[in-house]
Amino acid sequence: MFVGRTSVAGPAVGSCTGGKGARFSVEELYGFTKKPKVTRGHCGKADKTDSKKETKEKGESVLASHILEAARRVMEQRRLEIYLKECDVTMEESGMAYRNLGKSGLRVSCLGLGTWVTFGSQISDEMAESVMTLAYDNGINLFDTAEVYASGRAETTLGNILKKKGWRRSSYVVTTKIYWGGHAETERGLSRKHIIEGLRGSLARLQLEYVDIVFANRSDINAPMEEIVRAMTFVIDQGMAMYWGTSRWNAVEIMEAYSIARQFNLVPPVCEQAEYHYFQREKVELHLPELYHKIGVGAMTWSPLACGILTGKYNNGVPERSRAAMKAYTWLKERLYSDEGKQQLRKVKELHLLADRLNCTPAQLAIAWCLRSQGISSVLLGVSNTEQLLENINSIKVLLQLTPPLVTEIDTLLGNKPQKHKKEVSC
Repeated sequence: MFVGRTSVAGPAVGSCTGGKGARFSVEELYGFTKKPKVTRGHCGKADKTDSKKETKEKGESVLASHILEAARRVMEQRRLEIYLKECDVTMEESGMAYRNLGKSGLRVSCLGLGTWVTFGSQISDEMAESVMTLAYDNGINLFDTAEVYASGRAETTLGNILKKKGWRRSSYVVTTKIYWGGHAETERGLSRKHIIEGLRGSLARLQLEYVDIVFANRSDINAPMEEIVRAMTFVIDQGMAMYWGTSRWNAVEIMEAYSIARQFNLVPPVCEQAEYHYFQREKVELHLPELYHKIGVGAMTWSPLACGILTGKYNNGVPERSRAAMKAYTWLKERLYSDEGKQQLRKVKELHLLADRLNCTPAQLAIAWCLRSQGISSVLLGVSNTEQLLENINSIKVLLQLTPPLVTEIDTLLGNKPQKHKKEVSC
């Protein structure tokens, strides 16, 4: 792959021994071109002095081999960096982990960036660009949006940023969701008409030729399942999407879609988007793992901080510029003041003490807790500034601290671990 590659045993063919542009072997660069000599005593027998010298020389030889090996790795890394730079590819030590999307071959970052609430409404386009740039530079390759987010403005903002940044299209994954597209009766739902027209509208706003995954943004009782699966297969066959998935579907609906796809040789869904956090567990921990093992459907989860509740910002009321203070989220405010909400806030305070013990923030602990399951392909983050994003990205480091005893401690504190119900056996 590399032209003029330096040999490990000696200089590269055609290399010079000096002057401008000279190339040397690793051994020559580090001065290890000769093997150490071993001197013997009388009659070829090694005396005590020679024995000590031989031991010392062996030690030096081992050290030299270690240095050479390290040097070879450094030089190979440097050659690879130069080669990739010529191919317009950069190498970055982001520390990001990647997982397969379900049992498909698509590799996605374990943390993705969502645009719900933030893009096109809560934050400025300049801040959205800063957040996306930071995410991409730190290894996040998954960006999620929907036709309904900010009435399409989220897709427009995302598309403008992607066009401005000029990142290679093959280096990132864009997902969007179809269901609520407009006010007309035919502009919402999962009819063949709206799936195709809705996705075309999304692509126009995103300024993309295709999205990597198109999600059905809820189930539709008015659309036959075969029509939905055929429409999703059509947009994939037309090159408008690579994969399709579901969002907020139950296990029975997903299995029905899979069965129809297999029956008529159509494309089955590969992923389900589901809400998942400390207080929303049953679907992701009980039902989706079974679907993953049976039909390969993965899990992409959202709201790991429960709309900010788990960060502790609502412990002393509702801040003015928080999500719960927005007119469109009065339901969140009502939830906070309910009896269940007050009980959850008390548990959040206890979880904060646990986070302090681990020397991390409550948000990092909550996100790491979501990441602990290998059945989850990616956890979508919703942030309003770069500081929040950096904090959330560092949750990957906290994941290493979530030992089984610690997870058990969290389960005991929450008291809501889902349990599989044993099937009753009739006599």
